[in-house]
Amino acid sequence: MAISDRAAVSEIAHLVQQDVLRLSALPTVRSAFAWLRAQEAQFAHWQLEMARIAAPPFGEAARADWLRERFKELELEEVRIDDVGNVFGTRRGLGRRFVSISAHIDTVFPAGTPLNIRQQGSRLYGPGVSDNGAGVAAMLAVAGALRAVKLTHQLPIVFIGNVGEEGEGDLRGMRHIFSNPKWRDQIQHSLVLDGAGSDTIVAEALGSRRFEVIVRGPGGHSWSDFGAPNPIVVLSRAIHAFSQTQVPTTPKTTFNIGVIRGGTSVNSIPESASMRIDIRSTSMSEMERLEMVMRHALDRAVEEESRAMHARGAGQKRSGVLSYEVVVIGNRPAGELDSKARILQVIRAVDTHLGNAAQVQRASTDANIPLSLGREAVAIGGGGAGGGAHTLQEWFDCSGRELGLKRILLTLLTLAGVSA
Repeated sequence: MAISDRAAVSEIAHLVQQDVLRLSALPTVRSAFAWLRAQEAQFAHWQLEMARIAAPPFGEAARADWLRERFKELELEEVRIDDVGNVFGTRRGLGRRFVSISAHIDTVFPAGTPLNIRQQGSRLYGPGVSDNGAGVAAMLAVAGALRAVKLTHQLPIVFIGNVGEEGEGDLRGMRHIFSNPKWRDQIQHSLVLDGAGSDTIVAEALGSRRFEVIVRGPGGHSWSDFGAPNPIVVLSRAIHAFSQTQVPTTPKTTFNIGVIRGGTSVNSIPESASMRIDIRSTSMSEMERLEMVMRHALDRAVEEESRAMHARGAGQKRSGVLSYEVVVIGNRPAGELDSKARILQVIRAVDTHLGNAAQVQRASTDANIPLSLGREAVAIGGGGAGGGAHTLQEWFDCSGRELGLKRILLTLLTLAGVSA
């Protein structure tokens, strides 16, 4: 960064710090902090109640209905559920541009997962209770605080409970929001609440591409049809070649073959075999390069098995029967927040004011979508502490949630603007 740029960032940071100090001293903001401190039992109740409603990928409707009712109780306006299941509620402001605060309502757990949701002291237990029960509870807490103290702000705020963040949901809820010109053009800052904690700022979007590769052949009996092309062998050749690929450390880039399927019995040549591949990087070009390497490895593997088939004398009756298909099952865009972005200066100033230590990190969250479009966005936790995410042993500890909620509220109000 040039010296002039560093000076500009320093000046912006100083002005933002002054704004945070002014806001935190306002009587209405201090009253909101006091309200947050007194309502922990309500927040835990919301969190437990929501976690008891199943929300598997593409099955979030019941939880969306629940959140819609909470938005209405908190007197948000224009409460509705859109075509894909995202829940919206707004608070009016004077401007036309919005600040959004969002939390995903889906979980990674498939339909039928036992939901043994319970509380023991300050700890909540059960699937999804932290990811993203903590984020949704924090969003509701902020809406409740704004209503309780009748705090007004300059920019309107839109509260969003979005679907499709986890796994094969592939950020479909956030994609849908930012494909709508109204929101794409009018959301100025996006504050994403995901999971527990107060020690991170996700300002770098980790991109990922996920593929299912299916290799098909004629199949047959291991004895009488020996020589027929074997899809499992093709996959093995491709995996071996692809796994030799060199990847850079900067930008960090990774790949993984996570699932392999195929075959029916030990004495059958399989008709098909498949694998699932995950490629991740902060660089779109690196992900594109690895995809090309993967496809070239498959081409070579098919050619080698076809030659081997002819060498085994099966060429005449088996020619033209070996093929593969690559199906995209996930595509999360990469992106990075500009160091001069106001939202980054605001969250850092809030952390300084609260004495909170937080590190900028890289991750794959709902913030990927606005960041990839060049919009200002960060993802932060909902306070407290959590663990065991994506397991049946997931937990959330309410202790320390107050810090996270104050952090969220101050950040939101600084972005939206509050006059004395």
